[in-house]
Amino acid sequence: MSSYHKPDEKTLQGLRDIANKLRIKSIKATCASNSGHPTSCCSAAELMSVLFFHTMRYKTGDPRNQCNDRFVLSKGHAAPVLYAAWAEVGYVKESDLLNLRKIDCDLEGHPTPKLEFVDVATGSLGQGLGAACGMAYTGKNFDKSSYRVYCMLGDGECSEGSVWEAMAFASHYNLDNLVAILDVNRLGQSEAAPLKHDMEVYRKRCEAFGSVIVIPELCKALWQAQQVKGKPTCIVAKTFKGKGLKGIEDLDNWHGKPIPKDKVEELLNDLQAQIQVPNKTFCPEGPSNDTAPADLSPILMASPPSYEKGTKVKKKPLEGTGATYKCFCFFFCFFF
Repeated sequence: MSSYHKPDEKTLQGLRDIANKLRIKSIKATCASNSGHPTSCCSAAELMSVLFFHTMRYKTGDPRNQCNDRFVLSKGHAAPVLYAAWAEVGYVKESDLLNLRKIDCDLEGHPTPKLEFVDVATGSLGQGLGAACGMAYTGKNFDKSSYRVYCMLGDGECSEGSVWEAMAFASHYNLDNLVAILDVNRLGQSEAAPLKHDMEVYRKRCEAFGSVIVIPELCKALWQAQQVKGKPTCIVAKTFKGKGLKGIEDLDNWHGKPIPKDKVEELLNDLQAQIQVPNKTFCPEGPSNDTAPADLSPILMASPPSYEKGTKVKKKPLEGTGATYKCFCFFFCFFF
């Protein structure tokens, strides 16, 4: 195993600055749309900063590049912080952030694949990790590639059984190219999440489903995740909803609400004052070129079998044929 080299203080401060820039952009976007989830964005700001500007390998001008590391925002209501990250690397126009949720803008309240940097639609909570598992399985077993898949979940959605089914799947198939990141900000939509900030219970649950757990500082945690072989990794991050927002941080009743107009200027000025190097830029590391181009040619359906009237066949060989397909379609149409 290679040894860990802690980033120098300039790099760390640059990442802190980017986190606050992401907060500022998220607040401005949600205020412009008069809707959204700025407090959920703020709890994830440091996570997004380290992921996008220190850990992930991708081409900033080519989000669909098959060699890129993948990112799934399972807590899709925090979409503005994702859009802010792509604005920070220069792919999304900052002016477009102020059109969040407008009818003529593709930056919706939750991420959708119509955006080049979104692989899977999220926002129906509990679904993102399952999709990330499929992407990681494909990368490891079909693409035979070194790209990694990162999935950020909220603590509220961890009440969904589908999250733990996905963890069991990831462990069973040894998806060591998958990193789940739990943004444990304590607060759900209308009350505290069931486990609140009980990090030890989160750790035990994730370990019980076969994940390796690391809870140190982010840069080192994500580096450690890259060294793990044979198992998926889960990083349990203790955060605070509305982090960095005075009078709002870690308080109830701020879910899904834009910052009030009488508070915006003061909060933005406070965040801006914490940024030490405003013009510092980070160039994410590019991916390796070990992924073969995807075959996007049309997939042809198998021709249905042809039998003479009265011919008897066993049911088992029909599986996967047009006969089964027709039966399924009839069942689906009948019930829906």
